[in-house]
Amino acid sequence: MSEGRKQVQSESRSKALAAGAATAGAVTLGVVLASPIVLGIAAVPAAMLTYRWWKHRAVNGIRF
Repeated sequence: MSEGRKQVQSESRSKALAAGAATAGAVTLGVVLASPIVLGIAAVPAAMLTYRWWKHRAVNGIRF
């Protein structure tokens, strides 16, 4: 059964919040610790979550 539009948008919103929080955490770690290695390691989950969010929006036809 297909999902309703409101449910898809809600899921997209939650994915966006998770991606944003991970990105903010990665940037904060990189700035506070002043280490590009730590920033690079912390950026991997942020990039993965952001990719999953973009893919979800593209698959479900949600425009920006």
